[in-house]
Amino acid sequence: QLVCEDVNVDRFYPVLYPKASRLILAFDEHVLSNHFKFGVIYQKLGQTSEEELFGTTEESPAFAEFLDVLGQRVQLRDFKGFRGGLDVTHGQTGSESVYCHFRDKEIMFHVSTKLPYTEGDAQQLQRKRHIGNDIVAIVFQDENTPFVPDMIASNFLHAFVVVQLEQGGTQGTLYKVSVTARDDVPFFGPPLPDPAVFRKGPEFQEFLLTKLINAEYACYRAEKFAKLE
Repeated sequence: QLVCEDVNVDRFYPVLYPKASRLILAFDEHVLSNHFKFGVIYQKLGQTSEEELFGTTEESPAFAEFLDVLGQRVQLRDFKGFRGGLDVTHGQTGSESVYCHFRDKEIMFHVSTKLPYTEGDAQQLQRKRHIGNDIVAIVFQDENTPFVPDMIASNFLHAFVVVQLEQGGTQGTLYKVSVTARDDVPFFGPPLPDPAVFRKGPEFQEFLLTKLINAEYACYRAEKFAKLE
């Protein structure tokens, strides 16, 4: 009645539907919240396969600089904020990650190069287990390299924000942004300017984080997430 005074709460009737509890749980899992987790994939020049994307261990100076745009580096052990499924007790998901508090929302990034690398595992399942279960991911490129969503096999990833380093010269660090999503994901803002090139700074961070959050909201309206069964 706090929501709608016309609701009659004097009498209730049982819902005789065997899948009701499962539907409620499924809805609860996808309800909008103030906690977000996004993947961050570092794509080096010429990398075109999932194995190559998840197999990269080193971070270029440009990628490290970009991570500082996203948020702050945090030590995972005993971390008290939103952990996004990362291990904060035993260090099984790495020692460090990138975290941001933005507009009363907590964001944990699953950074491909910071998740554990397993020698001899071509698929790098430790890394894919987290990023492959995210809904939205960033792909960072030092140089112009083709990226298509099909490079990563995932039932959950629905939208990618591709950020490419631009040669800014005297203008400082510049980033070119493009967006790709599955066909059933509706448009989400803010719209990209023309040209979609941003100077590193607070305005770019604001745009990027807003774009990521809105992307996740939009993905929940895609067919896979809109259907509770």
